[in-house]
Amino acid sequence: MVKTAVVGVGNIGKIHCRYYRENQDAELTAVCDLIEDQAQAAASLYDCKAYTDIEEMLSREEIDVISIAAAGEENGGDHFEPAMAAIDAGKDVLVEKPISNNIEQAREMVQAAAEKNVRLVSNLNHRFVPAAYKGRELIGEGRLGDLLFVNMKLTIQNPNESSPWFHLRALHPHSIDVIRYFAGDIKRVQAFMTKAPGRTIWSTASINLEFASGAVGHLTGSYDMAGRHPIEYCEVAGNKGRFVIDNVYENFTFYPHESDELLVLRNSIMTGVGSFQETFKNRLFHFIQQVKDGTDPAQMEASGADALAGQEVIEAAIRSQLENGAVIDVPAPTTKRAEELPTEHP
Repeated sequence: MVKTAVVGVGNIGKIHCRYYRENQDAELTAVCDLIEDQAQAAASLYDCKAYTDIEEMLSREEIDVISIAAAGEENGGDHFEPAMAAIDAGKDVLVEKPISNNIEQAREMVQAAAEKNVRLVSNLNHRFVPAAYKGRELIGEGRLGDLLFVNMKLTIQNPNESSPWFHLRALHPHSIDVIRYFAGDIKRVQAFMTKAPGRTIWSTASINLEFASGAVGHLTGSYDMAGRHPIEYCEVAGNKGRFVIDNVYENFTFYPHESDELLVLRNSIMTGVGSFQETFKNRLFHFIQQVKDGTDPAQMEASGADALAGQEVIEAAIRSQLENGAVIDVPAPTTKRAEELPTEHP
């Protein structure tokens, strides 16, 4: 039984608690939150211990895995200290995205986990869906041929004006991760951004991408779109075929270049993903399974190294905007990407 704890039990942290409780291989042991009433409420709801100090929780409880779902500036400003405490204690850690809104802290977290040889992963849940698995399968089988381009769009409505880069750092760890999941490391970026009427932050972005493989791509992102429309679109094309994923998991279509027969997968709420929240379930269950299986830290899917690589792309895009659309080199990953290693899916 994998003993788990959740640090930060706001809306997202409660989702973590819920799915750890539902997992037959996991036991939710404790929750921790700086707001005592919030910690006590979650502990009462999920029948576990409540703490307001992570060091006290670590000293008193037997824990294998800790989820960090604290928020902070740009949804990642409060991740560093609890994550480092958990890593220092030798615990396996799942950090909500972004791994941190501070690139130096993100690098330090990944380095510390590697030195401690503990598993560090991120909740990059958009890849944990059958449509994404099928795309990776077709790429692995060579049915797309050599990859040529990736087009990605991720748009929601979020009126938050807390920082100039909130849209980039809080939302696009997901889109960059999906792009990298299919096409590998990103070598260079060029970004152009705009502000919707009445907004003070860079709320819509257009980012050109060049991959280490030589393929090219594009990301369109926005915090200015109504939520009643599809939020995500991904198109991956090679010289033998291409596939399109609509709205994260709803539809998958593969278009082979030399055939009129299409491969179409329609998500079923009976056998696929019943709601967007279930992407969290897929991700957390996969993490627990990898911990239970004793997967090597370097082979963890959606790892801290993957999350850091995605944030390096985001920071390069921010620099491009600051430098009037300059083409910016993305630092090469310092560790081997999990995507380069064999991956099994539930």
